Amino acid sequence: MPRIRSILSLLLVAVAIFCVSCGGPKASIPTTYSPEKIEQLQILVEPIEEAKENLNILKGFIADQNWIDTRTYIHGPLGGLRQEMSSLTRSLLPKDQKEARNLSKALFSDFERLDAAAKERNAVAAQRQYREAVEHLQGFLDLLPSS
Repeated sequence: MPRIRSILSLLLVAVAIFCVSCGGPKASIPTTYSPEKIEQLQILVEPIEEAKENLNILKGFIADQNWIDTRTYIHGPLGGLRQEMSSLTRSLLPKDQKEARNLSKALFSDFERLDAAAKERNAVAAQRQYREAVEHLQGFLDLLPSS
């Protein structure tokens, strides 16, 4: 009988430990940006804002119908934009990530169509895709919290 009590008490202790370890509070997902997070996002957004400012160069190439430089600029200086935007998207709150991903995909789809229009030397399509790219990039930047 004493042996059964010790086995029973050991079993009870094991069950108690298991229940306590599994029943902890859930980790909460933040719903607002902390000042530290906003500061981190401001660092990540700098290259994206710089690329937006430099889109006027691309606009000039399209206006001049300089198709070689248009395509080179899309693949060169704007080539790293996808990585920068992906990094920033991963740093956003979960509620903002989906829309940021969608705007990012739309922007790079615009760049792909702009590249195709430049390859075909189609000024009308290139200008339309440029305007859409600017709108999508601005929409992405508008998602970000301000300090």
